[in-house]
Amino acid sequence: QVQLVESGGGLVQPGGSLRLSCAASGRTFSSYDMAWFRQAPGKERDLVASISWNDASKYYVDSVKGRFTISRDNAKNTVDLQMNNLKPEDTAVYYCAAGRDYSARYYWQYDYWGQGTQVTVSS
Repeated sequence: QVQLVESGGGLVQPGGSLRLSCAASGRTFSSYDMAWFRQAPGKERDLVASISWNDASKYYVDSVKGRFTISRDNAKNTVDLQMNNLKPEDTAVYYCAAGRDYSARYYWQYDYWGQGTQVTVSS
């Protein structure tokens, strides 16, 4: 069992940066692939980025490539999402998720979820 708690969301102007962090409890965190999803009002929960359990592989959706960076620290049981050059279309609730396949692209393929953190990009 893994419990996930996100932090770091907030209001930022276009072009600004935020760093989201997800803290995990449980001794098995290092065996899970991790991901960040986001969900805007009235839309589905979409994958943003994912990272394999050993940090060997990462995936980014095209719309965030070159702007977002996913990272993890298995010693600290954390996974972060550095978001730069934010755009209004990045506004959403961001969720941390744990699963067994970092290449999985859909929310139903992940086993554990955090409660989400709101990111609002607006001037």
